[in-house]
Amino acid sequence: MKTCNILLSAVTTIGALIGVVPCGANASDGARAETLELNKSITRRVYEEGLSQGRFEVPYSTDFVGHGGRATFTHADGMAEARGWREAFPDLNITVDKQVAEQDLVAVRWTARGTNTGTGNGIPATGRAVEITGTTLFRMDDGRIAEEWTCADSLGLRKQLGLSSTPAAAPSN
Repeated sequence: MKTCNILLSAVTTIGALIGVVPCGANASDGARAETLELNKSITRRVYEEGLSQGRFEVPYSTDFVGHGGRATFTHADGMAEARGWREAFPDLNITVDKQVAEQDLVAVRWTARGTNTGTGNGIPATGRAVEITGTTLFRMDDGRIAEEWTCADSLGLRKQLGLSSTPAAAPSN
């Protein structure tokens, strides 16, 4: 039994050294994994460079479509909104908490933190610090963001800024 384990270990090691592909896989799996990692790195830049640093150089497709709630928006609209968040929260910092990629999609779970010392996107300066979370699903096309769907805790943001009151409790009977 010991000889069998040693032999199996040796075959596995040799296979790893010469690049044998595991059963059920093929050479294009490596290329797919590389593409998934590239897509994840591009979408990470939206938060780390764009929203957190104000450097908006992430590649988007020319026919980009964004989805926010029931509305759609163009790349220009999305960039205007992103700049508005940077104006309202000059110290805005968004961290990527989790990413999952499959085929041409990348899902990102993120957390945004900042202090509302400026005005932007219709928000008056309140001086309050906030923290909200959200999720964005990106569709990639040839190394560019082609589509996105974002869902964020906008009610939580408004409450933390003191711009939305807590609804009154239902009357008891």
